[in-house]
Amino acid sequence: MDQPHAQRKSAECAVSDLDWVPEGIDTTVPSIARTYDYLLGGAHNLAVDRAMAEKVVAALPGTRDLVRLNRAFLRRAVTHLVEQGVRQFLDIGSGIPTVGNVHEVARDLDPRCRVVYVDKDPVAVAHSGLLLADDPNSTAVQADLREPDDLLARPEVTELLDFDEPVALLLLLVVHFMTPEDDPVGLLARYRDRLVPGSYLVVSHATADGRPGTMRRAAEQVRESRSRDNLVYRTHEEVTGLFAGYELVEPGVVGCALWRPSGAGDVANRAEDNTQVWVGVGRKPVGGG
Repeated sequence: MDQPHAQRKSAECAVSDLDWVPEGIDTTVPSIARTYDYLLGGAHNLAVDRAMAEKVVAALPGTRDLVRLNRAFLRRAVTHLVEQGVRQFLDIGSGIPTVGNVHEVARDLDPRCRVVYVDKDPVAVAHSGLLLADDPNSTAVQADLREPDDLLARPEVTELLDFDEPVALLLLLVVHFMTPEDDPVGLLARYRDRLVPGSYLVVSHATADGRPGTMRRAAEQVRESRSRDNLVYRTHEEVTGLFAGYELVEPGVVGCALWRPSGAGDVANRAEDNTQVWVGVGRKPVGGG
């Protein structure tokens, strides 16, 4: 049995019992977090999520590779930050924790690292909570990226993270669900202003720079899925603008697989995969505002 088919069969078996779905969740509406879980080969997803994923894959062949590359970038970025002395991580839009998530990567380097996972999807948060129930240095909270004052005031955040010390703010494949009306640059500046110098911002963001027609069809599949999320592509210049007030870490804003690859698993299988997701890491300068 081929691997993708085996993953699909495993996922279908794993979710046949819906006892894991929190009460009040509309199981007829797909979730971005659960769809991402499915694309990673996870088991916490529903039929509507798998259907949306397959439509996106049909419109954008190579979607699973892009998801893999994004997870590999997460690993490299977190490794770099721990090596730079960061021990606190705020992962917004974290989805459902799977193998290779932030706390696993960071703790391999320093078991003292503390991680707060944030997602607006109650299913993602519920499963994060189950996974982290016995972990005093990690927690999960349901909140919205668009409401920084509320998010940063949550006790789950303030009790675990010390904002008088550097914090890494991780925004992987989430800012592209913000519309221009949300003012992503201004919104991220509000988070930046709460971080002390020496803190970091990590972003990965889908783009249509390289394959506009194909990426447009993928975005249409998301909109038509009733997932309540709109996918907004941004250019290299626009993604770079999200790092206003930060010093970009070399090599700057680049294709997902081009940010400090360290092995064969970090490399894109096709050249076009390097122009579909822009990524970057920025450091708030010491002595800056």
